[in-house]
Amino acid sequence: MDKVQDLDAIISHNISVIERKNINISGVKKIESFDSEEFVIETLMGVVIIKGEGLEIIKLDTYQGNISIKGKINMINYVEDSNKKNKEDSILNRLFK
Repeated sequence: MDKVQDLDAIISHNISVIERKNINISGVKKIESFDSEEFVIETLMGVVIIKGEGLEIIKLDTYQGNISIKGKINMINYVEDSNKKNKEDSILNRLFK
């Protein structure tokens, strides 16, 4: 079996927030973008958007898929997969309902 597939089976997705100052996320696949006010992170359970103030990466472990971020956490939001929604709303699917 491929090492990447092995890791996906072993790693779980968790988010822990400590006093709105630190956030630890496991099950990270990819960091889409980040700056001091917003992080967009692809996880095993979907895309997570974190908004806040003075956000910065404290620790990043790409092998195990963990990230630690510090700063003031204002929002954590999971984003639905827009490709899946577009497929469901296709013309053919609407015709055959």
